Amino acid sequence: MKIIKQLEANISEIIEALKQGKVIVYPTETCYGLGCDATNAGAVKKLFAIKHREKNKPVLVLMADVEMSKKYVQWSPMLDELTRKYWPGPLTVVVKIIDKKNDLARGVVGEDQTVAFRVTAHPFAHDLVVKLGRPLVSTSANITAQASPYDIQNVLQMFENTINQPDIIIDSGSLPYHSPSTIVRIVDDKIEVLRQGELVLNL
Repeated sequence: MKIIKQLEANISEIIEALKQGKVIVYPTETCYGLGCDATNAGAVKKLFAIKHREKNKPVLVLMADVEMSKKYVQWSPMLDELTRKYWPGPLTVVVKIIDKKNDLARGVVGEDQTVAFRVTAHPFAHDLVVKLGRPLVSTSANITAQASPYDIQNVLQMFENTINQPDIIIDSGSLPYHSPSTIVRIVDDKIEVLRQGELVLNL
């Protein structure tokens, strides 16, 4: 594992590593996230191995903005209203993809042909996905069944003796505690809350 202080991080080098299929740990507005290029099947498979995640449990992704999102998912008036009101921020939305032949990797798209995505308010994480120019996986940087990490020491201890490890860890010290993102599913312009986080919808 290569550990880089956030203030010393060279974004261009990290983007190049992501394009090469590397898996990183990086800060988000909730906890530390585990990420990779969401269009790289090999990288996503590696991320699942690092996290010990079940193959049938898709991971969410960060989009740069609404325009990027519209390239992958079926847009709707309800989705438009939600994103205008709550993005950027900790609201993850689950909707159907436009086309089964899109370039999102297996493990990102669910068996029901949906994807979970959001636009982050964290400056560093947002900068990553904007400069990558592709969706970026963003799942909590913990091994499955362990607590989501908010402190860099927790991250390092979690992975120090594991066989599968992240390639790069962005050290941002201790992050302020926030609940995970709220996750909602939109079907026929109706909203179903799948996970209640700190953000409470008020429509």
